[in-house]
Amino acid sequence: MLGIDLGKNSCSLAGLDAAGAVVMRRKMTREGVMAFTAALPACVVAMEACCGAHFLGRVIADQGHTVRLMSPEYVQPYVKAQKTDDRDAEAIAEAATRPTMRFVTLKSEAQLDLQSLHRARERLVLARTALINQLPAVLLERGITLAKGRAVLMRRLEEVGSEGLAVSDRTRRLVEDLLEECDGLSRRIKAYDDELAAVVRSDEQARRLSSIPWVGVINATALLAAVGDGSAFAKARDLASWLGLTPRQHSTGGRTRMLGISKRGNRYLRKQLIDGARATLPHLAAKPNAMGAWLQQLLARSHPNVVVVALAAKLARIVWAVLRRKALFDHGTVAAA
Repeated sequence: MLGIDLGKNSCSLAGLDAAGAVVMRRKMTREGVMAFTAALPACVVAMEACCGAHFLGRVIADQGHTVRLMSPEYVQPYVKAQKTDDRDAEAIAEAATRPTMRFVTLKSEAQLDLQSLHRARERLVLARTALINQLPAVLLERGITLAKGRAVLMRRLEEVGSEGLAVSDRTRRLVEDLLEECDGLSRRIKAYDDELAAVVRSDEQARRLSSIPWVGVINATALLAAVGDGSAFAKARDLASWLGLTPRQHSTGGRTRMLGISKRGNRYLRKQLIDGARATLPHLAAKPNAMGAWLQQLLARSHPNVVVVALAAKLARIVWAVLRRKALFDHGTVAAA
């Protein structure tokens, strides 16, 4: 077992023998690590799932080794005494030997490309949202009240025009500059959306996910980037739990307490699924089918926000079923999930 504590420039290595004793400690660069593992006989190489781990993991796996990635929070309990790079590497190696340890699936380069695309798009969306919030505030200080919402705001400003605003020349130029910046952001976001749509058309797994009526292009590609074929999860509920959509438990003395959702895992993906569930809830609840009846029963006894999260968890389970069965969505999948 070889444990590697990854750093930007320097990495610490700790090697364990079959009995679990530390038989090697070294420090080397990332390039040195790849050269070192290339000369080793096939063994198990463990790392934390952090920045750069997936690339290095693919390189080491191609060399014939078995790569195990773990969440850093699962490694921390194995760090003994004070934290050092050497002890971190030893803890990583020891944690990887545990039979109950949960491992992270190696992401392909295509998955990492999709993930980076989503992160760049989300940064632009947040920048545009901040801009849209600033623009009405600037005009409100000049006594001009505009409706909320990007589409309504932009349509109203287009109808009035900057010349129709009762503001100073300097404020008018500022408004025009903000509108131009917003338009530029929208064009860049649209370009990313078109690229994601092209991925859905060309990738078989993405097409399966997009066949689910409540999963669009954004959610399909985000799910593909995060979970791949879903093989890392033994059952559908595991995916919903990994996304933080299931209740937290605080149990002791035989008494079980169910709290709010855990909010663990991928925050971006959880937000996307919840937003999608919120948008489709009224439509689905009105349907005369099993899904509609289930949602109506939930709405009768729970707050709508609770029902939205329950629907998002249901969508996550349907996603797992579609991925594992490698088939397009059908209504029988809903009952199975």
